[in-house]
Amino acid sequence: MRKWLLLASIIVLFFAFIERLTKYLGDIPDPSQLSNYTPSLTSKIYDINGELIAELFTEKRTVVPLSEIPKDMINAIIAIEDTRFFRHWGIDPYRIIGAFVSNIKAGTVVEGGSTITQQLSKVIFLSRRKTLARKIKEVILAIQLERDYSKYEILEMYLNQIYFGNGAYGVATAAKVYFGKNVSDLTLEECALLAGLPRAPSMYSPFKNPEKTIQRRAVVLARMRDVGFITDEQKKEAEEKNIVISPPHIATKIAPHFIDNIRQTLESKYGSILYQGGLEIYTTLDKKIQKSAEKIFERQLLEFDQLSKSTVNVEGALLCLDVKTGGIHAEVAGRNFQSSQFNRAFQAKRQPGSAFKVFVYTAAIENGFTPTSIIDDSPLTYYNTGRDWELFSNTTDFSDVQDKNLLNKLLEKDNEAIENNKPNERVLWQPQNYSEKFHGLVLLRKALEHSLNICAIKVTDKIGPTTVAYYAKQIGIDSPLTETISLALGSSDVTLKEMTSAFGCLANSGIKTTPYSIVKVLDNKGRVLEEFFPEEKDVLSIQTAFLMTNLLRGVIEHGTGVYARQLKRPAAGKTGTTNDCQDAWFVGYTPQLVCGIWVGYDDHRTLGKKMTGGRLACPIWTELMREALRGQPVIDFATPSNITYAKIDPQTGLLALGNPKGTYLEAFLSGTEPKEFSFGKGVAVVKKVEDEAEPQVLTGLTESTTRAVPVLPVIRLDSEGGF
Repeated sequence: MRKWLLLASIIVLFFAFIERLTKYLGDIPDPSQLSNYTPSLTSKIYDINGELIAELFTEKRTVVPLSEIPKDMINAIIAIEDTRFFRHWGIDPYRIIGAFVSNIKAGTVVEGGSTITQQLSKVIFLSRRKTLARKIKEVILAIQLERDYSKYEILEMYLNQIYFGNGAYGVATAAKVYFGKNVSDLTLEECALLAGLPRAPSMYSPFKNPEKTIQRRAVVLARMRDVGFITDEQKKEAEEKNIVISPPHIATKIAPHFIDNIRQTLESKYGSILYQGGLEIYTTLDKKIQKSAEKIFERQLLEFDQLSKSTVNVEGALLCLDVKTGGIHAEVAGRNFQSSQFNRAFQAKRQPGSAFKVFVYTAAIENGFTPTSIIDDSPLTYYNTGRDWELFSNTTDFSDVQDKNLLNKLLEKDNEAIENNKPNERVLWQPQNYSEKFHGLVLLRKALEHSLNICAIKVTDKIGPTTVAYYAKQIGIDSPLTETISLALGSSDVTLKEMTSAFGCLANSGIKTTPYSIVKVLDNKGRVLEEFFPEEKDVLSIQTAFLMTNLLRGVIEHGTGVYARQLKRPAAGKTGTTNDCQDAWFVGYTPQLVCGIWVGYDDHRTLGKKMTGGRLACPIWTELMREALRGQPVIDFATPSNITYAKIDPQTGLLALGNPKGTYLEAFLSGTEPKEFSFGKGVAVVKKVEDEAEPQVLTGLTESTTRAVPVLPVIRLDSEGGF
């Protein structure tokens, strides 16, 4: 009798303690609220001018009874989240102790001790702070839930309330968001995938990390097998199934790729609060420029589709940045987000063709060349040493080759590769200009303006591919670069973001800025949660940046980017086209904005004969920049100190005597301008004078150098150039 009295006393004291603790901690939510609980706050995304551009919210959830949820879904959740669910009373001491031991052994948190009931209680707390008070409230609420509801009711509420990522609350909504189907139609492998998401929705998202999704699904299936819910054969069969998901729904009418990138970035930090916490997210996007970009981009590519009659729509990307800050003002990363979430501005790696020559000549200007350095645009032949391409002949007819036996061996091997259609095995390379013509001695300015391939190759050979790669990486290229001679023609894959950022460095006087999209994030009370600022790094001399800008202005005024003259503003840029016209580029800038355009097919098929960057990408750039800068003041590029202008004879590169045809003002780093006058026609080779660097006259490089490059790239000759 005394034992029963003692037990009764302990129970009374326990509940009295719980009641007093509840009052001490403050109000504990009524468990009955959980069945009607719905997140009510919408997070809003604004552009740089404070205009609303998108909203992130919880989609209206569909509450389904437990009887309509597949048995595999229920078993998967129980197996991975709470195996002893039907045997505990809301708190599982065994699970807590087991998790504690596992975490001690691992030295980090690898396992949680919360039950399904405890997890359900968490959904009424918007705060993610892991405080002792909140944990105690969670325990109390879990006990109350077990007291007031049956296990099946708790499980039903859990499956209809828990967050699965990408704005999906509840298993029915998750089935629609991830697979586009009703929950009752989910397969075993789909159930296992969904069951693995609540632990870390962003980390295991199939939209963001498909490899981790597959790994997590395998863990769930293994756990289901271990507890006897499925057989080993069912596990193996489910693991072999591919993940087929429906595209995510973005509630925005503009910039879907831009918004999705922000969503993914912030979801990893804020989780479900991003969709239900009423956050205010301010971005760098300019709604006006973005709308113009989407309209112009789609119209011009649609016109191309109609003219090509191709069975596949052409793709492309556009990225417009603020020159001074790197803030993304417009981003078009594909033509249809619902059919393809692949971000072609940030993720697609393509060869840039002649657009890469900007790095060749930036490196050249930094290493002794001037805008009037003389380069010999004449034929030559390279041979493959197994590590790099080395000069073999200063002709294409091999008339200067002394070793005829070696020549015959190389010709035999090269012809064999051609006959067997194995371009990677060719041993001879005779680069050509787009016009298939050679122009003899030309000024560096003309070589860049008209995108002469031979000149870019010879300059790269002179200063070294390693030097060119160094400057490319300094001012914006992060992708790996193959340091061989073919780098001169853009043989390494890069992204549009990298190219646009690099050109922005030149526009910004040699200061590199990192492209960014989020300005600040506020909570629902207006408090700043985080704020972002431009990341700047001084990587290039202001004089070199200005000289390159002055040269690239010539590309628009006289060269392959002449279409952009229609902008009628000071602007600089460079076209780019790869072999067989597979990629068309134009990257250009004004003092305010830098914008990059890429057009091509995802499967690398040709765009068509003569479909170059100047024909396809440059018109899109021109029309967009016209709209983006409408109403803005016309600003010229400022000339920095230590720059000298000289009147140049374009035929010789020397100081103009009188006013010969085509005389123009050229900018030089002070002290490097020509010191002699032109007296006759044709390019004159100037003798070295006191206190003057010897002009660069490249008449066919005969020095053989060795560079350790393990892999030679497939050479796609640039399809531009010519007068």
